[in-house]
Amino acid sequence: MELTQIRKSKKFIRAFFFAILLQTAQAQFEPNYDEGNVPEFNVPDPLTTFNGEKITGATEWKEKRRPELHAFFEQQVYGQVPGELDDVSFQLLENKNDALNGKAIRKQVEVTLSKNDRSLSFNLLIYLPKGKNRVPLFLGYNFYGNHTVTEDPKVLISKAWTMNREEFGITDNTPTEKSRGVRVNRWSIERILEAGFGLATIYYGEVDPDKNDLSDGLHRLFYDQNQQNPQSNEWGSIAAWAFGLSKALDYFETDNDVDADKIIAFGHSRLGKVSLWAAANDERFAGAIGNNSGCGGAALSKRKFGETVGRINSSFPHWFCENFNQYNGYEEKLPVDQHELLALIAPRPVYIASAEEDQWADPKGEFLSTYYATPVYELFGKKGIPTSEMPEIHKPIQHVVS
Repeated sequence: MELTQIRKSKKFIRAFFFAILLQTAQAQFEPNYDEGNVPEFNVPDPLTTFNGEKITGATEWKEKRRPELHAFFEQQVYGQVPGELDDVSFQLLENKNDALNGKAIRKQVEVTLSKNDRSLSFNLLIYLPKGKNRVPLFLGYNFYGNHTVTEDPKVLISKAWTMNREEFGITDNTPTEKSRGVRVNRWSIERILEAGFGLATIYYGEVDPDKNDLSDGLHRLFYDQNQQNPQSNEWGSIAAWAFGLSKALDYFETDNDVDADKIIAFGHSRLGKVSLWAAANDERFAGAIGNNSGCGGAALSKRKFGETVGRINSSFPHWFCENFNQYNGYEEKLPVDQHELLALIAPRPVYIASAEEDQWADPKGEFLSTYYATPVYELFGKKGIPTSEMPEIHKPIQHVVS
């Protein structure tokens, strides 16, 4: 047997046993949905450094506490980007001023990232209100392709690997014309435009396919020869998707129709985790919205309520960096928690939303993160969440931290 065949066989065996272990772990996992079973835990103080120094001012926060918190999340949770790109380029594929029955400007831009003689491209779909100059904009990913968020027949259909959903017209991991507009009920594009804002979206699978294979997508641009996986402290898919949002922001800095200083990153579920990490990483974002971001997003990990660190790392081993696995079942050993992810966004606005029945994402844990992040915002004179008591349904607390 040749050496390459031996390597392939070993890789198959490892993948086979990992799949068995994964199925066993998932079969045994029973989520806690009982507040009475939430363990006692200490909430890390965002204003006390790892060596015990108390932070009392905004300058101290920026110079001492923020860098060490960011470094921990980068090295131990999401993973660091392993270097710089060689080139980022933009091609305007389309610029039409008669979109959505004449109400909007539609642009489609191809963003190409290059490194080590390799490249990756993704398409940015942009809608802007007509008659407005330098508009503020919401930027976020979609799950099934740009063409699924609108019935607009001119939006390009993605050619990237897509998770199968037969009811969405997606088979053989390939979207089709039948997929057009299947998610329009989740995207209030015209309402956003009528309010004077722009909207931009990217199919997240074009940046990195959402499967446990980091030999494709964005990661491969940075690999050394024969490398197929990141190092233990290097990025998983969440960090790669966050990186993609930053590269889209690079484009908007060249587009005079958009106010690049007023771009909000937003996302739902796993993509809510992405929007929060993107804003924590890239201070050019004016703020972030995380909807049902749950474990690894806004929800406090130490509560062990709903989805846990161990469960998310076993179900989606490609989302976070390998180092995060050391906290599987040991959330109490984390020297940080997710309120400090939100604190990294300060003093910019952050909005955390939860579905009342989605206990898997731990709505209370998400709310408590906003409460415990508030002292950092107060250093900057910004108003946050004044109480640990959750508000009534459909009565959000709307401050800089919301």
